[in-house]
Amino acid sequence: MEIKLANPRGFCAGVDRAIEIVEKALEYHGAPVYVLHEIVHNRHVIEDLSARGVEFVKELNEIPSGAVTIFSAHGVAEAVVREGEERGLRVIDATCPLVTKVHQQAQRYWDQERELILIGHPGHPEVEGTRGRFPGKVTVLSTVKEVKELEPKDPSRLAYVTQTTLSLDDTREVIDALNERFPEISGPSLNDICYATQNRQNAVRDLVGDVDLLIVVGSQNSSNSNRLRELGEREGVPSYLIDQPEEIKAEWVLEKRAIGVTAGASAPEILVRNIINRLRELGVEDVREMDGEAELVTFKNPPELEALAADTES
Repeated sequence: MEIKLANPRGFCAGVDRAIEIVEKALEYHGAPVYVLHEIVHNRHVIEDLSARGVEFVKELNEIPSGAVTIFSAHGVAEAVVREGEERGLRVIDATCPLVTKVHQQAQRYWDQERELILIGHPGHPEVEGTRGRFPGKVTVLSTVKEVKELEPKDPSRLAYVTQTTLSLDDTREVIDALNERFPEISGPSLNDICYATQNRQNAVRDLVGDVDLLIVVGSQNSSNSNRLRELGEREGVPSYLIDQPEEIKAEWVLEKRAIGVTAGASAPEILVRNIINRLRELGVEDVREMDGEAELVTFKNPPELEALAADTES
């Protein structure tokens, strides 16, 4: 029995950047540092940062005036930005630059007075943040059925953007349905879906034909991790999303020849190593790293973080 490790897997550049922002804010300012919502959707990361003095809050009114406050990688609504300014919070925006790119695309369509459609999951922080950038109606949908039920004011003045962490397959179906029903609709290409989401899904596609079981390392509230699990299931491979090695059941691996292991973009590599150790206990002998797309993308830290560092030095 062997493990085949998907490549790439785990942290993407946006997650690396967001966690580094929090860690450096702690280093420069000291505890407590406040973060609006979870900086990324991973329980291990949140527990680790909490133990080091980070306070995660659901609303800005839970943060003392003037405190160092970090917006999560998922982005926030315009009203949240204004509230932070009004309360005198020292805000550092850790929004992933690829999410910011979606905001900018949506803004261009909004300025053209187009009715805006957001392909995504209602309630997800990224979706709520994007929808909240605009004062009027933004329609959120995620299925072909919802496209068929859509009744826009002017079918010739429509545009769409997408949540970055969706499945490419699901997004393609919805976009095709939108284009078929509304031929004049405007929108970005599928290439504008987050590169990390695409690369991790491609790696799983390359893997699933050669494994009997797929384990995705990630938290249950991680959108991109759930999409990886769903991808494995669609290919007929038993697939599980887990956060900790003790979640693995021995019966999962009985009579299995090869086990695929991957990790969502917010899952640290240490969790993957813990999962591998647990699988070794259950009889895995070999671990093989698969070939995959090299990821060389990096993002600069926001200027607010450098300003915090400068204040500390002075």
